[in-house]
Amino acid sequence: MSTATSGRRRRADAERSIARIVSAARASLSTNPAASIDDIAKAAGVGRMTLYGHFRNRAELVEAALEDALRAGEEVLSAVDLGGDARDALARLLESSWSLVAESTALLAAAQGTLPAGRIRQLHAAPAERVEELIRRGQDQGVFRTDLPMTWLVGVMQQVLHGAAEENRAERLKPEETAHVVIATVQSILAVPPTR
Repeated sequence: MSTATSGRRRRADAERSIARIVSAARASLSTNPAASIDDIAKAAGVGRMTLYGHFRNRAELVEAALEDALRAGEEVLSAVDLGGDARDALARLLESSWSLVAESTALLAAAQGTLPAGRIRQLHAAPAERVEELIRRGQDQGVFRTDLPMTWLVGVMQQVLHGAAEENRAERLKPEETAHVVIATVQSILAVPPTR
């Protein structure tokens, strides 16, 4: 066997090992934000030394898991049709978003306890930009309010999504009702206030 073939095999094995570890981290942290390196290594079926061979510390692993979740979410959200009326586009986006947020709430809690806030904002930049563009379009169409800062509107939307995820987890809101509740809440927040 040639050195090149052997090297490619090692790289392929390492990539599979990394993917297995990141997948295990994502699943473990989504269930328990305090999951330890040992918990994640066990879930991945690897030893601590193998895990540390790819990730120097828990923060690197948490970041990799969050990046993986955001990448998977981006695949879903980039397929959402955001054309036409901004209110309808927003409803379609929220319908797809709330379940992604529900899946990653605990993972986000793990990241917030491990990574700097600036890094978390940086990782969420693409989803936030999509929402900002949609809100701006709605403002241009005259259907979304313009009297509040954009960062506030996006932040409130994120809080509504996280709140819905918590209500689901606590079983105070049924999964089949959640999309409607989230859409109605966010649309009422963004709606142009009536003139007095």
